[in-house]
Amino acid sequence: MTALDSKQYKEAERQSWNSVAPAWQKWWKTIERGTEGVSRRLVELAEIKPGSRVLDIATGIGEPALTAAKQLGKSGHVLATDISPQMLSFAKQRAISLGLQDVIEFKEGDAETIDLPPSTFDAALCRWGLMLLQDFKAGLSNIYRSLVVGGHFAAAVWASPDKVPFIFVPMNTVLKETNSPPPPPGTPGPFSMSDQNSLKNSYLMSGFKDPAIERMNVAFDFDSPDDFTTFTIEHAGPSLQKMLAGQTNERRKEILKAISKAAEKYADNITGKVRFENEAILIVGRK
Repeated sequence: MTALDSKQYKEAERQSWNSVAPAWQKWWKTIERGTEGVSRRLVELAEIKPGSRVLDIATGIGEPALTAAKQLGKSGHVLATDISPQMLSFAKQRAISLGLQDVIEFKEGDAETIDLPPSTFDAALCRWGLMLLQDFKAGLSNIYRSLVVGGHFAAAVWASPDKVPFIFVPMNTVLKETNSPPPPPGTPGPFSMSDQNSLKNSYLMSGFKDPAIERMNVAFDFDSPDDFTTFTIEHAGPSLQKMLAGQTNERRKEILKAISKAAEKYADNITGKVRFENEAILIVGRK
């Protein structure tokens, strides 16, 4: 990919995430209820302690930066970065509401090119951001350089599509309904890091020692199939947004109905509430 293509890709990503930031603000409790266990585990895996200096890549609405900041006390520091200024704006509000504004600093930029101080951080974290990097190797190298010797980098990515129905079900439905081809192999997206051997090798090639992997269940709950569909469409990432762009209003309504229909098989027969059980892959390596 040329430098121009790369610039266009990142600009499109920034605009996409900016456009859904208000929906992430609206749905943040639903998101965090499902994912707070992953944030806590990443903080444990990265061996974050009071006084640690921590880097959070692709923090979105502030996680796992906020979870890490709660562990640090006044002497620690978190630098939380993201490509989307709108996402960072909400993350800042959350930090202030938790009284953590003196512990966390927010900085706009993407993992591959953001200017990070070398050999500075005791730990780095990334929750569901690595899969979206266009140049994964450049991102990993940048993070590696920023760590002190012995520092840990802990990240979470999604497992294979069959293990992540809350993303796969709507995505697959929209692919079918719009007759869209699946993205070509190697395209950044939610499942691009689901091969754990390849993920481990990337860590090793970037210089990380003893990469270790574990898997974790991540459950999301919704009041009904329609509630889930609203959530999906409102907070959708760039790949789903692209597929839905250009559909007529009539066609869009039909697609939303199809997503709700597909979600029905995850609904409780009595309450009608929907639960998706998903699998995350957690990896940690040491500089």
